[in-house]
Amino acid sequence: MTGSDPDAELLARVLLARVAEPGDEVVGRWVREWGVGEVVGRLCGGGAALPGVGDKRWAGLLARAAVADPRADLAVAREAGARFVAPGDAEWPSQLDDLGDARPLGLWVRGRPSLRMWALRAVAVVGARACTEYGAHMAATLAAGLAEHGWVVVSGGAYGVDGAAHRGALGAGGATVAVLACGVDRPYPRGHTELIGRIAEQGLVVGELPPGEHPTQSRFVLRNRVIAALTRGTVVVEAAHRSGSLVTARAAQRLGRFTMGVPGPATSGLSAGVHELLRGEAVLVTDAAEVVELVGDMGALAPARRGPVLPRDLLEPAARRVLAALPGNRPASPEEVARGAQTSEDEAVARLYELRALGYVERHGDGWKLTRQAMISVRDGRSRC
Repeated sequence: MTGSDPDAELLARVLLARVAEPGDEVVGRWVREWGVGEVVGRLCGGGAALPGVGDKRWAGLLARAAVADPRADLAVAREAGARFVAPGDAEWPSQLDDLGDARPLGLWVRGRPSLRMWALRAVAVVGARACTEYGAHMAATLAAGLAEHGWVVVSGGAYGVDGAAHRGALGAGGATVAVLACGVDRPYPRGHTELIGRIAEQGLVVGELPPGEHPTQSRFVLRNRVIAALTRGTVVVEAAHRSGSLVTARAAQRLGRFTMGVPGPATSGLSAGVHELLRGEAVLVTDAAEVVELVGDMGALAPARRGPVLPRDLLEPAARRVLAALPGNRPASPEEVARGAQTSEDEAVARLYELRALGYVERHGDGWKLTRQAMISVRDGRSRC
């Protein structure tokens, strides 16, 4: 599996994702220094051990490589409606490269929208699994508000705050992404099977681990770095001192992303971790407008607001149809847009969020309308004809 053949590169990355654990910086350094083809060639061909590991560790990697079957993994993923997105692909979110050698070897993505486009305007909402009614309410309200402002809500699909955030975004007709610590074909926790199914229909389910893989404690922790890197900022809603959501917040801080916290009662142990963040570099937020005010000016990660990034004729056909279905003088509901574009409402919403990231449309209440920049581009295009 060496050479510049794109299929060989894909198979090599899929195999390596089965062999290495997420976030393995030693393997990441090998890929950076030697190339994925050479690394897989050494693992599958019985070559000399690569530097940085002992004999026992190298033997373990060889044993895992011997039973890996990347073509079978790709087939199982296709059956589950998932695809493998690798660095360098058009759909790869470049902000994940900020993770350096801990960057994912690739991501398994389940759902129709473009991960790269959705990640342009994404915010993480995370917090306690055993949250209070207050925590669930704040997470759902924040997520719904972010969705209404045209932002994508990213969380981990877990019980508590994660689930409330996903439901809040879905309930507002918005976009949401669940980043799992297991295979995207194996929803976890099982009690969220229906929720994760809804997310896959209306949004995206993402994970580093190959099909069939189960979560472990270390995988949960490592998954959090992807949530932090994928988004412009992380909001923590209820977190005790040792909460896993604080791992996400601290990863966001290391990556230069905004870190925000929703305050709770001073006497609540579930808010103690949030309050600790707020005593440091985190920013206190109480609603979606305050989040948007902060993350909307994030410098390099913020899309330029000088008009659409792509000419209309470079959009995918499905996006062009949705754009054409929008009336020029008023907002339209996703249902109306879907009818005009002759597609499903879920597909219409997915494309509208992509077009939002490109500057073509904006959300107004429950509807969507063309931006001023998009209207200007339409007039300019007509005047040149």
